[in-house]
Amino acid sequence: MENLFARQDDWDLGTIFWYAVVVWFSSSLLSQALYMALYGVPYDAVVLLKQFGPAYYVVFAIELFIWIGIGSLVVMKFVRKLSSTSPQSMSTA
Repeated sequence: MENLFARQDDWDLGTIFWYAVVVWFSSSLLSQALYMALYGVPYDAVVLLKQFGPAYYVVFAIELFIWIGIGSLVVMKFVRKLSSTSPQSMSTA
């Protein structure tokens, strides 16, 4: 019980990644809300990204990397959950 409130000196990479995902999603949501408040219609993300010119591919690659990271974390959690509830782990317990 005494370790419940112990100071954590370093964060897991997964924790940092999830914070980054939440910040990214929230900023996207807020920017869309602000644009709709100003202009009354949602913006077209494809048109905005194409206005970046060649940097469009960099932005697309970053977003693709984020989605691959989210997918791999979900798959890893699912595999860990499956392996911890497998019949082999239950018979050895």
